[in-house]
Amino acid sequence: MEKRRVVVTGLGAVTPVGNDVTTAWQNIVAGVSGIGPLTRLNPEDYPAKVAAEVKDFQVENFIEKKDARKMDRFTHYAVAASLMAVKDADLDINDENAHRIGVWVGSGIGGMETFEQQHETFLNRGYRRVSPFFVPMMIPDMATGQISITLGAKGFNSCTVTACATGTNSIGDAFKVIQRGDADAMITGGSEAPITKMSLAGFCANTALSTNPDPKTASRPFDQNRDGFVMGEGAGIIVLESLEHAQARGAKIYAEIVGYGATGDAYHITAPAPAGEGGARAMKMAISDGGLSPADIGYINAHGTSTDYNDKFETLAIKETFGEHAYKLAVSSTKSMTGHLLGAAGGVEAIFTILALKEGILPPTINLETPDPECDLDYVPNEARKQELKAAMSNSLGFGGHNATIVFKKYEG
Repeated sequence: MEKRRVVVTGLGAVTPVGNDVTTAWQNIVAGVSGIGPLTRLNPEDYPAKVAAEVKDFQVENFIEKKDARKMDRFTHYAVAASLMAVKDADLDINDENAHRIGVWVGSGIGGMETFEQQHETFLNRGYRRVSPFFVPMMIPDMATGQISITLGAKGFNSCTVTACATGTNSIGDAFKVIQRGDADAMITGGSEAPITKMSLAGFCANTALSTNPDPKTASRPFDQNRDGFVMGEGAGIIVLESLEHAQARGAKIYAEIVGYGATGDAYHITAPAPAGEGGARAMKMAISDGGLSPADIGYINAHGTSTDYNDKFETLAIKETFGEHAYKLAVSSTKSMTGHLLGAAGGVEAIFTILALKEGILPPTINLETPDPECDLDYVPNEARKQELKAAMSNSLGFGGHNATIVFKKYEG
């Protein structure tokens, strides 16, 4: 059976650099960081003093207050970003097409804030005072569930939980749903609200987070002085459609998604496989799936977490995948500005990759002041760059050895 072509028609985002796509993209291109002092929690309780928090988000602009009280923040972000993406796509979901429009949105840890709050209630006041909404607020698939309910999308409905690869796996899997003909459109991406007591404690305990107290330099991917990632939060959602469906309704098209690769390291629960070999296999798979050659890729939005192992091994994986072309393509980490949104990272970074392709602008890696000799590629240091692209790639690598890569190319009818 011939594979259907799949295109991107809508974008929606809630991020530390802006609560809509236009604002977020303008800030990313300008090199504006969304990282600041930790305010959701008491910074004196943790070695990590900074975070990339969503600011001035008004949930009542998207969800009625009585309904919002029955949802965790990660679901607030997901529903809001989905409403924006569907509006941007000008996609009308009605009785005639609802069964052909699906939702695939993941979350790495789901409603951790709800879990913590309800656990305290249980300990202090007993089981009778635990909210009847506790479980449906907490479980990671509830973002997908609430998006489906809010929008009336009755098609293929699923949730991916692959740690920091979640958003990219979700988009790749949704792409395949449309490609094989099981849906005409999919609302897909990732959402996360992990700036909570236990989440921050856990990442501090495994020494993954930066302890640099300066928000301006704490996240510095590929820099020799990097010391860990900065926790971020938010959601990134895109609308995918079959080309035929998009054309039939006269939809605007941002880009075409053509390739998806997903692999497992089978190596370690947190550390990447030696030389990033699992990530290299995911990139090669995505390029092959898209019917492209390595030389067609002009830009990679890297996982680029600002941790020692990730940045070094992802660089090695890129070299293994692209050979000499690795030194001719551009690589950048927008986590230098957004922090690491965990399960939402792939969704937000897919949006930045799509816009880089459409607008011909490469986002920078800010705070790259002292290059690491082992990270010797073109990371678009500190300032955005104008460059026309044929195809671009986004990488996400997660705890448990999950590797995911998606490839977009400029849409040509």
